[in-house]
Amino acid sequence: MKEIAIIGGGIVGATAAYLLSKDEKNSVTLYDSADGQATKAAAGIISPWLSKRRNKQWYALAKDGATYIAKLAKETHMDSKTYLQSGTIVTRKETAALNELEDLANKRKLTAPEMGTIQRVTAQEIQKRLPLVTADLQGIFISGGARIDGNRFVKHLLRLSEQNGVQIIRKKAELLNNQTIQVEKDTQQFDTIIICAGAGIKELLAPLGYEVHVHPQKGQLIELQVPHYQDDVLAPVLMPESEKDFMPIGDGRLIIGATHENDAGFDLKFTQEAFEDLFESAKKIDNRLSKDDLIATRVGTRAFTDDFSPFFGQLPNDPRILVASGLGSSGLTTGPLIANLMVSLLNTTNDFSNYQKRISTYFS
Repeated sequence: MKEIAIIGGGIVGATAAYLLSKDEKNSVTLYDSADGQATKAAAGIISPWLSKRRNKQWYALAKDGATYIAKLAKETHMDSKTYLQSGTIVTRKETAALNELEDLANKRKLTAPEMGTIQRVTAQEIQKRLPLVTADLQGIFISGGARIDGNRFVKHLLRLSEQNGVQIIRKKAELLNNQTIQVEKDTQQFDTIIICAGAGIKELLAPLGYEVHVHPQKGQLIELQVPHYQDDVLAPVLMPESEKDFMPIGDGRLIIGATHENDAGFDLKFTQEAFEDLFESAKKIDNRLSKDDLIATRVGTRAFTDDFSPFFGQLPNDPRILVASGLGSSGLTTGPLIANLMVSLLNTTNDFSNYQKRISTYFS
């Protein structure tokens, strides 16, 4: 029996717990205080194929991550409020830029058939799919794109994990050494410890003498009450150029976000400044919105690295500890695959150089 601990119950930790729980030879304990957890506050888009980021390793991870999360959603019977391939629309203001985007989409579909249908859409076609939109937009529709509710996703996987015997301790955990975890005054030893606590990894690994090059990033989003229309549950997600993501999620609800604030530390207070920024962005897409439509806010803390790339794998010089952090705003896309890859290290040695730089890059 392998005694395995997971510190962090976000999208990586919850997925790892579920995967490990499928093997009865594993005894798994997950620790998570959930304070400021990025996934808990996140609702996002799974549609990496039109990203123009030049980091080829990140794109490979995100592309394969989108494929894996669809497989995981099917395997675990997630409902449509948790994960739904609703399609995504990415807009461009200039026709030349839209032509370039369409060319990129067709090129990338050659190695990513899961993109599904690629269709150029006019303002009228966008408004037919998304009656909320009043702006004059043009874009590219990708049928394989999806939306995800991070909080529901995590709760779903943790519920399945508990059914399979995972013990969940909702308290703050500390590392005493590479095998021992302390919670309040209680200590316990493990064969393997998996740390996926976002920017909290810095504090966790400090007692072991590691300096981790990650930073906290504050993300805020808003939820608005909007008119319900036929098939709004199935509406595609809009990624408008130079504006915040515009995500109808059904039942007359609309999510706008999120912000990317690199200087706010671990502050979890929702700010009026963020509301004004998010609302004004949404207003450019639907000019009928009112500030009185606000029904909810969410705030979380992501982790990001100096090169805005995630890292994961065995801790340098200590294979008993596995780590993952720096996922940033693409964590909902890459997190489940990262968890799967880390879990694979318990049974075999793998090279993940196609997905990331050497993990030692992010430690000193």
